[in-house]
Amino acid sequence: VLLFLVTPFVEDLPWGDSLEAVLMTFVMVFAVLAIGARGRTLMVALLLVAPALAAKWANRIRPDLVPLEIFLALGAIFFVFVTTNLLRFILRAPRVDANVLCAGISGYLMLGLVWMPAYLLVARLAPVARPAFALTVGPDAGSALNGFKAFYFSFMTLTTVGYGDIVPISRVARMLAVLEAITGLFYMAVLISRLVAVYSSTPRPTEGPPAPGQT
Repeated sequence: VLLFLVTPFVEDLPWGDSLEAVLMTFVMVFAVLAIGARGRTLMVALLLVAPALAAKWANRIRPDLVPLEIFLALGAIFFVFVTTNLLRFILRAPRVDANVLCAGISGYLMLGLVWMPAYLLVARLAPVARPAFALTVGPDAGSALNGFKAFYFSFMTLTTVGYGDIVPISRVARMLAVLEAITGLFYMAVLISRLVAVYSSTPRPTEGPPAPGQT
């Protein structure tokens, strides 16, 4: 949540990229701690997050040696792994408690982080003459999709709001947008149905016998 709230305000500051990298590092580390209860899951999570964070900070320090595309690809794979484990935890939960609710919220927010690097990767790999996205409204009209703009577009697509100020143009970009919208809808449908099913099947405490004189 801190990453969501801080990023749009610090992006244009001289040290904004460094703060965003620190917050993203915290998000990825806490994601490992959240899903790494079992040894095998923890090992896989560490194997995925370590090169992603290394690429993130190497690009931050020496962008001429480590391109950002490496972190975008590795970060997307890591977030897919985290989201999958959160959803699996929800589907296997025997009862609804605070951990299940937190996993549901975290999984939904993680979905936005899954697609954000995918959009950035497509935008950066697209030729200049044929951009993958078009920014059509406001002071950013005509500029490239980067930073918080990709973050914003991802969550607008996930929630199927679609203001139309950022438009996918290439076929790959449109395919990703469609897949994210479908994923967001199915995630909410599966999550709500699962929570209702688990809650309705949870045994309720039985009431004691009525007191004397009560019917």
